Amino acid sequence: KSEMYHGQCFEDADELIEKIEEYIEYYNTKRIKAKLKGLTPVEYRNQALQAA
Repeated sequence: KSEMYHGQCFEDADELIEKIEEYIEYYNTKRIKAKLKGLTPVEYRNQALQAA
């Protein structure tokens, strides 16, 4: 997401890559989504797997 990094300065490309990887980790595992009934994506997937 570009808005996360808009206006920020980074020392080098490695620092930017590190920040992007951190954001991807957050986005895929920790963010809470109303569409997923208030669960994180990982919690939602685990719930679906347990029901199967």
